[in-house]
Amino acid sequence: MRLDISKKAIAGIAVATLTMTGLAACGGDSDKGSTAAPAAAGVDGVDDGSELALWTRAPLELQAKALVDKYNSGHKNQVKLTIVPNDDYVAKVGAAAGGGQLPDLFAADIVYVPNWAKAGLFADLTDSIAKLPYADKINQAHLAAGTYENKKYVLPFVLDLSVMFWNKDLYKEAGLDPEKGPTTLKEFKEQALAVQKLNKPGVNGTYFGGNCGGCNVFTWFPMVWASGADVMNPEGTKSLLNGTAAKEVYATWRDLQAAGAIAAGSKDETGATWVAAFQQGKIGVMPYPATLLPTADKTVKVGVAPLPGVSGGESTFVGGDGIGVSKDSKKSSQAWNFLAWLMSEKAQVDVLAANNTSVARSDLADNSFSAKDPRVALINKVAGSAQSKTPVAINFQQAFNAPGSPWVTLFRNQVYGDGSTLDKDNEAVTQVLGQQ
Repeated sequence: MRLDISKKAIAGIAVATLTMTGLAACGGDSDKGSTAAPAAAGVDGVDDGSELALWTRAPLELQAKALVDKYNSGHKNQVKLTIVPNDDYVAKVGAAAGGGQLPDLFAADIVYVPNWAKAGLFADLTDSIAKLPYADKINQAHLAAGTYENKKYVLPFVLDLSVMFWNKDLYKEAGLDPEKGPTTLKEFKEQALAVQKLNKPGVNGTYFGGNCGGCNVFTWFPMVWASGADVMNPEGTKSLLNGTAAKEVYATWRDLQAAGAIAAGSKDETGATWVAAFQQGKIGVMPYPATLLPTADKTVKVGVAPLPGVSGGESTFVGGDGIGVSKDSKKSSQAWNFLAWLMSEKAQVDVLAANNTSVARSDLADNSFSAKDPRVALINKVAGSAQSKTPVAINFQQAFNAPGSPWVTLFRNQVYGDGSTLDKDNEAVTQVLGQQ
């Protein structure tokens, strides 16, 4: 039996310029590493002093270093961490996969995980995960994204959730209750407009990534989910972004744009400076990454709420990274020891919660650190909401995240155009999602 990882399977989640050769038939049974589950060694795996290599993206450097340092301080095994620039990560993983040189452990943006699981880059962790006494408490959205043909390939590494942030000082100036954020799309619009009416130089009601597909996947999809609707079919092959709830989301932002309440820089925002204006105290209210609460708190009095739907509800995009044992690891039981520890209370609470990062286990959402900040407790709570999701689609990157994707075209036409092209633009998203 050969492990065939086709060029298309890898490049399907890569940037358009990524070209790789030799990915097909990258190894036979003799060298395909740990595509099978880690060898049975108890629920905690093996801690025998092995050195393990771990790769992760630069945006998770803070959390990754904290986790690795804590693990290394209490284990014979030692994890050697490699931080890779975000823009280089997909290419590096693809090249390593083709050459049979993947590290023992590697993390991946959760929207890439379905493609890499299908391509065979991860070892099967199904049995090992099932043995964890709290397996049913692990974030189900991340587990689902890492499941292919009923086998589980990843665990949550670091969760990143989308929520609503508002500037309490600007709310007070605008005559709004600084302790109450929006609970519906209408309230979001009204509150943004109220801040805009202050007419303060350099201050605007809201901001968004007007040329950033990933930004608006992260923050607009939950507004649809909170309304009780879906953005795709269950197979991830058909776009539903022309539905009633989605239309209300677009109309809200189009109205804000027409009223001049969206900062001018939004139109060309590719994501690089997406959160800067809020951190500078120049934005009233906007959807935001929860992981940046500690940073924003340094300069702004921040209110936090779930992302609302048309008539209420709450949701979040359960983003961040999943992590698994690679197909090439010869130390799968030792690698599992790190992953089992990662799911433990010592890692989830004493490391992640201590650094204001959401935990990946629902039974640990209420902890000594979240108890000190109701905003953190709320973020943890919404992560486990029934309407909080991680969308799964093999062609997610090309359909939504890539520069110039059909999703970017769709929402730009809705906000900056007259909205008349929605059905055509939605069909263009479907065409990419359904590509084989």
